Amino acid sequence: MELSLSNEQQMIVDMVRRFVREEIVPLEMHLDPDADQLESDDRERLVGKVKEMGLYGLDIPVEYGGPDIDVVTRTLMAIEMSQHRAGLYAPCYGVFGGAGLAQLFEASDAQKEKYLYPTLRGEKRGFFGLTEPSGGSDPARAIQTRAIQDGDDWVINGGKIFISGADKADFGLVFARTGGEGRGGVTCFIVDTDTPGFHVRRIVHTLRSAHYATELQFEDMHVPAINILGQLNKGFAIANDRLSRQRIPYSAGCIGVAVKAHEMALEYSKQRETFGAPLSNRQAIQWMLVDNEIDIKQATWLTLEAADRARRGDSFRKEAAMCKIVATESAGRVVDRAMQIHGGYGVTKDFPLERWYRELRIRRIGEGPNEVQRHIIARDIIGAGLR
Repeated sequence: MELSLSNEQQMIVDMVRRFVREEIVPLEMHLDPDADQLESDDRERLVGKVKEMGLYGLDIPVEYGGPDIDVVTRTLMAIEMSQHRAGLYAPCYGVFGGAGLAQLFEASDAQKEKYLYPTLRGEKRGFFGLTEPSGGSDPARAIQTRAIQDGDDWVINGGKIFISGADKADFGLVFARTGGEGRGGVTCFIVDTDTPGFHVRRIVHTLRSAHYATELQFEDMHVPAINILGQLNKGFAIANDRLSRQRIPYSAGCIGVAVKAHEMALEYSKQRETFGAPLSNRQAIQWMLVDNEIDIKQATWLTLEAADRARRGDSFRKEAAMCKIVATESAGRVVDRAMQIHGGYGVTKDFPLERWYRELRIRRIGEGPNEVQRHIIARDIIGAGLR
């Protein structure tokens, strides 16, 4: 793995860093501390700037109109894009665009026409329906939503929980059991939200700012067989590959927040005086800053290693699990120390630290709880016989 950035990577990092500093941060000064959206005029203006930069449509393959960016460069961008108040869950407020449900790139031509292309054009929105009330850490075995074939249709009954954006979506990917137990009996269906038998309701706000989850219920919901994504009984493979890949930019976003919190702590420790000397002169503060530096460096290299393996086409499941654990946990520690250094100011909404503190706590659960990531790593280093 090359440990230094190429000239092109450095240029992209510099562009994104300048964009965040000059375009995003000034707008946040006039937004609610918990906001996760921009005014439509500001959003359109910034989307235009991103398109001029040639960086619009992140995670969209080149053949579908996305920028020609490899996984490592994408990871470096994610670190920069999260370095503002809403950056953890709304990096740059979405003005860089995105692939939406990336699983749709594996859809049939007819499915792409109906769902993928309208999504890429911003005409449709989708949701990802995997987690169920029976469990989310081991979805292949926890899935109890069942689909039974009825002529040219499949009839789905069951439910999902903690699904983001389903109440505003036009369609979604719903994983249901069509065969026996385990991974080999799960199929992915593309479901229109106006289908009879589809029910959605908001259930609870979470620690995330301006966020709520939804619960889904399916009651004799008929879905045509042509809406099966991929192959019958092989739907979990579609979910699993994308989930592993997503853990890399997910980790990078945590690193970006940690970097910014650390910068704030360094600056404040030099300005704030106690007993006639700056905080930065106190050994207790120095050690906190040193530990921040180590946590950030460790998380960065593990995440870049996972990205580099993914770029080369090597197996990266273990590395993605490792960077997810380290980045989410170390970023939480960094923000906690930064809050402590800021004292009372650290817990006010005048600073972004309290928002990062709340939202980082979720990251140890999202994209697969860290305990499950440790199980993935153990299974790889000890043997596949672990259950």
